[in-house]
Amino acid sequence: MENEKLEQLRYPIGKLEVPDTITKNNLEEWITVLEQLPQRLSDLVTPLSEEQLETPYRPDGWTVRQLVHHISDSHHNSYIRFKWALTENTPIIKAYDEKAWAELFDTRTAPILMSLYHLSAIHAKLVYLLKGLSEEDLNRSFIHPIGNQNTSLKENIARYAWHSNHHYAHIENLVKREGW
Repeated sequence: MENEKLEQLRYPIGKLEVPDTITKNNLEEWITVLEQLPQRLSDLVTPLSEEQLETPYRPDGWTVRQLVHHISDSHHNSYIRFKWALTENTPIIKAYDEKAWAELFDTRTAPILMSLYHLSAIHAKLVYLLKGLSEEDLNRSFIHPIGNQNTSLKENIARYAWHSNHHYAHIENLVKREGW
């Protein structure tokens, strides 16, 4: 498969781009994405058969099942990062090996409902938290140990709205390509 087509399969909505100035409207849009993701994802994946859940979204990519579990795991970690940044002074967060997590037994075999329920609960808590943050809170930050990247909570909201749409598009595009 040609590199350009593989890149489109990997990044169907493009790579993350955070605006230099994050507006209140940006935040509201991103929080809405986070609020709606659990239901949108559930509507997309629950009709799929076991065979379809075992289909990679691209060559050498994760299966739909792995993607669903990855989204839940990733957003759980993100929620914890928000809490750390709100309760500690620019904490260095814990990174995790998402590729290794995706290969774990549970991620490869567990029913997707487990992660869909978890995602629904974690997003309800996350969205409730985000809607109550002050401007001062939103400017708090954490440091990612890989590259010592300082990320504000505003930027992290953008990142996880993008992450939500990014993986949703992986699955949605697969469903369309396969005619499911």
